[in-house]
Amino acid sequence: MDLVETGSTRVWNPKVDAWTARTRAPLDVLALLTIWLSCTPIGVMLGFSSERTWWLVARLLLSVIYGIDIGTRALLSRRPISYILAHPLSALVVLFPPLRLLFSLRLLQSMFRKGNLAHFLAVALLLVANGAVLVVIFEHGAAGATITSVPIALWWTACTVSTVGYGDYTPVTTGGRIVAVCIMIVGLTSVAVITAQIASSFMDQAASRRADAERAASSGSSSAPPGPAPSSTSADTDTDTEHRRHVLDRLQSIEELLRSEERT
Repeated sequence: MDLVETGSTRVWNPKVDAWTARTRAPLDVLALLTIWLSCTPIGVMLGFSSERTWWLVARLLLSVIYGIDIGTRALLSRRPISYILAHPLSALVVLFPPLRLLFSLRLLQSMFRKGNLAHFLAVALLLVANGAVLVVIFEHGAAGATITSVPIALWWTACTVSTVGYGDYTPVTTGGRIVAVCIMIVGLTSVAVITAQIASSFMDQAASRRADAERAASSGSSSAPPGPAPSSTSADTDTDTEHRRHVLDRLQSIEELLRSEERT
């Protein structure tokens, strides 16, 4: 439940919890989608001529959405002023939208849960796409800039995140290079996570095959019928027959010798 503190009194309000549960994930995704919008310095965007107006409108709309969220929660708590005082960061997000990324860290943490590869790739793709747009914004109008459009930025981002780095396009501004470092970190992390997931999958398959083989061996030994082991083989039987025949031949020869001596 969401807790509201008023002096020493604590008020639990299930309506606030229900609203927070419904809006938390969408607001987290919105914050990740608009990193390029909320993190772009106002001074940089004022340097644009044609895009200045719509950027300011979009930035204002983002603050309005965050304002509706904190306002709704405050009204549902039935103690609006106390609720806002108990959640100062949520109120500051309205004035400074980049702070909303702090609340989205829980979404980033879930990227590294085992077996959550699809979630990880989706969030990594969002981060990389934001990086591509931010590089274009920072590189716009800079002397010697080569990353001057979103398609070029996407190609450069793909080369960077895959750790290929052809070097045909490079950022020349400080902001663009900072974004490039962040994209490199995302790329290296993605390669490490994907490699670990593949290795873990192979190990799980090997363990499953060993378990199946052990179960088959144990079931085979338990189903074998009990009984005494055979005492001899066919080769042993042939050897005994030959031995008896040889003994009979010797006895017959001895008997013939005795008869011949009696005659003499």
